[in-house]
Amino acid sequence: MAHPSTEAARETSPPALRPNRRQFVKTSAAAGAALLAGGFWSELRAEESRSPNEKLNIACIGTANRAAANVGGVAGENIVALCDIDDNYLGAAGQRFAKATRYNDFRKLLETEKTLDAVVVSTADHVHAPASVMAMRLGKHCYCEKPLSHSVYESRVAAQVAREKKLATQMGTQIHEGNNYRRVVELIQSDAIGPVTEVHVWVGKGWGGGERPKESQPVPKNLHWDLWLGPAPERPYVAGRYHPANWRRWWDFGSGTLGDMACHFMDLPFWALHLRHPTSIAAEGPPVHPETCPLGLIVRYEFPARDKMPPVKLTWYDGNLIPRQVAGHNVPGSGIMFVGSEGQMFADYGSHRLYPQEKFKDFKPPAPTIPNSIGHYQEWIKACKEGTPTTCNFDYSGALSEAVLLGNVAYRTGKKLDWNGEQLKATNTPEADQYVRREYRKGWTL
Repeated sequence: MAHPSTEAARETSPPALRPNRRQFVKTSAAAGAALLAGGFWSELRAEESRSPNEKLNIACIGTANRAAANVGGVAGENIVALCDIDDNYLGAAGQRFAKATRYNDFRKLLETEKTLDAVVVSTADHVHAPASVMAMRLGKHCYCEKPLSHSVYESRVAAQVAREKKLATQMGTQIHEGNNYRRVVELIQSDAIGPVTEVHVWVGKGWGGGERPKESQPVPKNLHWDLWLGPAPERPYVAGRYHPANWRRWWDFGSGTLGDMACHFMDLPFWALHLRHPTSIAAEGPPVHPETCPLGLIVRYEFPARDKMPPVKLTWYDGNLIPRQVAGHNVPGSGIMFVGSEGQMFADYGSHRLYPQEKFKDFKPPAPTIPNSIGHYQEWIKACKEGTPTTCNFDYSGALSEAVLLGNVAYRTGKKLDWNGEQLKATNTPEADQYVRREYRKGWTL
């Protein structure tokens, strides 16, 4: 994903819908959907909404690679506008949606399209928040790829704007819809392995390394390079070094493997354990490079007690620093291990198992309580139309993204951060501020 192209909650009440020109619909407590989100939704207010049978007018900001899947996820609605900084990508998407107006600049799209109900943002990370926040300030419901933002501060702003505008939102953690994650959440919350005090999360993937190119090359005619850079500092175009995909390894555009994968894998302990803001974050890895992310990283988070749940230590590992054994068990290249007082549980996208195996050989899991998802995109579409909740709304996923991105803040400062989530500040490390909130290039705003 690239800008505006491709590569591409825990609150007591959910985001409700913004006023809409369509008919009034009285919404209910949405009890089944409340369970999907871990039981922290309350009754939605009655709002003006559209009929469930009426199609949304959607703009897709980003059209190829990861963005193509997101476009496909909402293709049953009215795709009225497409945006991409790559004319080739834009042209290919335009053939599928011939009636959609085409744009290269998402700002022009949002200023021009007056009938929009919602947007899907599938850009490079450094443009997630500028595009999403602009759309939401104009009253548009928003689906955004993970992580929700490029900086911690941007995630907080996105969640605040979504709440203030009462919009339906969803972050693109598509695995969240899977039944396996639901069964794991039920097991953890039923104390199958006892109270959990430790979690290990690892992904054997490495987005990082490399030196900044010294050369400069002509920008291809199909590529709007200045728009791809967006709010990031200006730099020359070099074929294949940034766009597409490789932007993930550069601090100016991405967040390495942590930003790429942690929202998927850390989502499970966040959901199961009702995590939100860590109180401390420390990281270790190779010497910090000023331009590129590390090829391996370890981040140690500490979370406070929640309700009746004890404090939790969560450790993230990626790239060439992943473990081969966790809690005494041999493990594959990616996964999550919950460590409780009565046992351990390993999980990944599609499976889970309890340890010690002998102890749990006759274990019967509790009856399912979390209903199956109607689909990650369909949850959001239904929420846009009816005011029902979504499971990865920007309040929940904003806090998740903040925690994920704080790992890179700790790594780049080289210090253990004492974190005040309410103040959005490392109270012991003033130099962290430059990574919590980034400077935008002139002409770009949040």
